[in-house]
Amino acid sequence: MSTSDLPAAAATDEPDAPPEQKPLMELRDGLTSLVDTEPALAAVCTAIRAGNGPVAIDAERASGYRYSSRAYLIQIRRKGSGTALIDPIAFDSLAPLQEAIGDAEWILHAASQDLGCLAEVGLTPTTLFDTELAGRLLGFPRVGLATLVEELLGRRLRKEHSAVDWSTRPLPQPWLEYAALDVEMLLELREAMVERLEEAGKTEWATQEFTHLLGFQPTVRVEGWRRTSGAHRLRGRRAAGVVRALWETRDRIARERDVSPSRLIPDSAIVVAAQTMPTDTATLLATKGFHGRGARRHAREWMAAIDAARVLPEEELPTRAPRPDGPPAPRAWADKDPVAARRLVHARDALATLAEALAVPAENLLTPDHLRKVLWTPPTTRDQDALADEVSTQLRGYGARHWQIERVGPVIVAAILAADQPPEAPADSSVVVAAEATEAS
Repeated sequence: MSTSDLPAAAATDEPDAPPEQKPLMELRDGLTSLVDTEPALAAVCTAIRAGNGPVAIDAERASGYRYSSRAYLIQIRRKGSGTALIDPIAFDSLAPLQEAIGDAEWILHAASQDLGCLAEVGLTPTTLFDTELAGRLLGFPRVGLATLVEELLGRRLRKEHSAVDWSTRPLPQPWLEYAALDVEMLLELREAMVERLEEAGKTEWATQEFTHLLGFQPTVRVEGWRRTSGAHRLRGRRAAGVVRALWETRDRIARERDVSPSRLIPDSAIVVAAQTMPTDTATLLATKGFHGRGARRHAREWMAAIDAARVLPEEELPTRAPRPDGPPAPRAWADKDPVAARRLVHARDALATLAEALAVPAENLLTPDHLRKVLWTPPTTRDQDALADEVSTQLRGYGARHWQIERVGPVIVAAILAADQPPEAPADSSVVVAAEATEAS
């Protein structure tokens, strides 16, 4: 990393100094005006074209305040171009910005959080570098942006505006300064991490991971009402019907008003209402969780949802959640398939050892769900070479990267072969305990 691109203080700070002794990051170019007109956007595009190297980019959403995950502010910085703060709400299209960026590499932190909302406004990368993911591959125990900046650049980031409502207009100047700082150091952070990845022999790993991220798609939840916090404690299909009716009503209202569902009524209120099933509006509004303005404003709709669930024919009430595709929960493996449970224990132990040796979190060596799938239904062959080939094919089909397969494939093969051998001592609860201990990871 070239210290000539850093503020003077950052070039002389000791990266390993205590965090409270490290100076705060400051905007080296000052705060620019918010870009919310076509001429201003055209000027930004001209500046981006005139710059060189990768482009640091970030987006601010209004999580916890709005229903949508849209971007309410986009920050962008490039060497020779400076920093621009763009209000995407002010534009019908950001196609000119996409064209100006061209095939330049994007630098993001926790790319999967921002790629979706950036794609919504027409911004998609052709190549990218994710500083959070690079931090994981480098073995940093904490990979938040502020922590990595402290560790690698010897500077502190302000954190006081991390959870504000970015849909607010006009945006206060302190918020804009905070947002600009999020891209201020990404160019230098990337340089420092590229050097460390090269030293650790992990450059190709990172390249494969970043390429994989280009195809990222947010998870689409089916029957989202089943994820209502606390609903698992309820008994009976009628109560489940009330949860479903209230959740779907809340979701519809939240979507129409573009407000976070929890700001109308919390999950806990839905669960209490399903337990007590109030029969009139006054009783409903006296129920815990129904005291807020959002609850009172839509009281008739909550009551209508409860009444509809109360008289719903038995055959239309929710049944137990359908069994998901894939293996059962690890705690059930010992009862359903003791050999599979032994495979899981062998693989988890070896994977933990490998993760420590490579200084990479086990979940980044292989997605836990992929590991469970291949161990629950492994190839039938026991010829070691053929087994290795089939395990590799299976993992590749799940989306595992080549570098992961190279390192984890032998672990899985060894676990499959070892588990086929009967245990030396009579089976006891140890397999169950070990399997349960691994479920959380």
